[in-house]
Amino acid sequence: MNEPQTDSRFEGLLDYLKRTRGFDFTGYKRTSLTRRVQRRMDFVGVDDFIDYVDYLEVHPDEFTSLFNTILINVTGFFRDQPAWDYLEQDIWPIILAAKTNADPIRIWSAGCASGEEAYTLAMVICDIIGLEAFQQRVKIYATDVDEEALAQARAASYSEKSMRSITEKRIAKYFVKNGGDYYLFRPEMRRAVIFGRHDLVQDAPISKLDLLTCRNSLMYLNAETQTKILSRFHFALAETGHLFLGKAEMLLTHANLFTPTDVRYRIFSKTQRANLRDRLMVMNHDGDNDAVQHLSSQLVLKDCAYEVSLSPQVVIDTTGTLVLANERGRQMFGLTQKDIGRPLQDLELSYRPVELRSVIEQCYSGKHSVQLSGIERRTADGIATYLDVFLAPLSNNDGVIIGIAVTFVDVTTSFKLQSDLQRINQDLETANEELQSAHEELETTNEELQSTNEELETTNEELQSTNEELETMNEELQSTNEELETINGEQRQLTTDLHHTNAFLQSILSSVRSAVMVLDNNLKVMVWNPRAEDMWGLRSEEVKDVSLLELDFGLPIEHIREPLISFLNERSNMKELTVAATNRRGKAISCHIMITPLIGVPKESAGIVIMMDEK
Repeated sequence: MNEPQTDSRFEGLLDYLKRTRGFDFTGYKRTSLTRRVQRRMDFVGVDDFIDYVDYLEVHPDEFTSLFNTILINVTGFFRDQPAWDYLEQDIWPIILAAKTNADPIRIWSAGCASGEEAYTLAMVICDIIGLEAFQQRVKIYATDVDEEALAQARAASYSEKSMRSITEKRIAKYFVKNGGDYYLFRPEMRRAVIFGRHDLVQDAPISKLDLLTCRNSLMYLNAETQTKILSRFHFALAETGHLFLGKAEMLLTHANLFTPTDVRYRIFSKTQRANLRDRLMVMNHDGDNDAVQHLSSQLVLKDCAYEVSLSPQVVIDTTGTLVLANERGRQMFGLTQKDIGRPLQDLELSYRPVELRSVIEQCYSGKHSVQLSGIERRTADGIATYLDVFLAPLSNNDGVIIGIAVTFVDVTTSFKLQSDLQRINQDLETANEELQSAHEELETTNEELQSTNEELETTNEELQSTNEELETMNEELQSTNEELETINGEQRQLTTDLHHTNAFLQSILSSVRSAVMVLDNNLKVMVWNPRAEDMWGLRSEEVKDVSLLELDFGLPIEHIREPLISFLNERSNMKELTVAATNRRGKAISCHIMITPLIGVPKESAGIVIMMDEK
């Protein structure tokens, strides 16, 4: 057994995997994680973590084997059946009672592996609400970090062995035979299951969920990472949502976020009111004070930001990170959710329409608000707008500044009015002309908007027509597929009939007491029956497709060469002759030979049939 290596070398390996392949294993339990990596290193004959990084760079195929070793994808249909029965009989009625018959149903299977759990969820909810409602209302998001497992899940094809935990009734209802011993989940239900790669440690959660299943995935992670993920799960669930964990996982230490519905089956409901103090206590579990203070600042920033006006607004914390942008702010500056958490200096917002970083430093140093007036900003089509920018320091309860709220107020109208008034004072006539021009521009803009609306309506009709054509094409493809299946069945029947016919002909040849050889027009052996094998000592596979004139056995070929060639040329009905020969036992015999033509399907000569008997 290799000696334990330094933590820094192992952490270096984990950092390499994160940078090059996007897998973040830093939240996994170090004992089990180190043991699995060491197993692969022993297998390839590498002793040091640094050497293993070099090995991965030279052998990129090793990444797949390493990830398969680390990511243990153990799953199955209806795993822990009593828990699924409880979910179906007791939990789903609670979830559905809070919804109307038209409300969507959103489910997340986190750590779905090869997909059995996601399809189990689909079968259970379909049994409850029916197929039509399932197709209209249900979305099941199934995620995992393992691309190979996701590829298998998307195929939705499972062996007969893996189906043993499903009742015959459900198999008949939800699966179709896919040839051999494999079953395919029904396509009309498969469309409701959406598979995608998602890292619980790094990626943002899916929101507004009615049910979130994460069975036996958290147990591989350390306590701090589990706590962070559970906080995200709490955010992801709707108010009436439930969390379904595996047998090896518990939530007793997280009662401030989740309440056990039934501990035996590891099903929990979302705590209705999780205040700031509760959320901080959860994040403090097995964490450090710096992490708590950082989260506290983030939460206070968000609470403060919601108190600011409805104008476009962004919030930057003391580290220079964009932590919040309201909807109008994202629209105005082209921000997305992915930009939240990025350094301000990496965003165009930091210098356009105004250099924000220097003004933020001014706010921090002076500990007071700053207002910038009449900042020009040009839209994508070159139109100039004017903004008043307000920067306000945000402080916590102790008076410590924890960030800056930046608010943008569109003052384009007032700015233009002031300019117009100045121009009116200078030259009233010029101002009237400009007002008239502005009026014409407004009319033109209105006409353009009306034209755009008409074009959009036309485009919508074209899209509807295209959709109908695609639906028609899909039906035609389905019909073609059915025709191909019918043709395939007919081909299989023809093959079976040919096998029967071949067996029947072989039986006849075996029953004939005479030695029979069938030659094609080039005198190559096509048939050599068992009696011929017994008489001459050559097996049929030895002579198949070999010219009779090239065979060396007891029949004197030089005596029958000319009769055969003459028979082929003359195409006579039958020819008989007797020659002296030696059978396979070395006995001299008198061989009576009868030559007849082989007539093909178009009634043309296809070769020669030779029958031989000892006299």
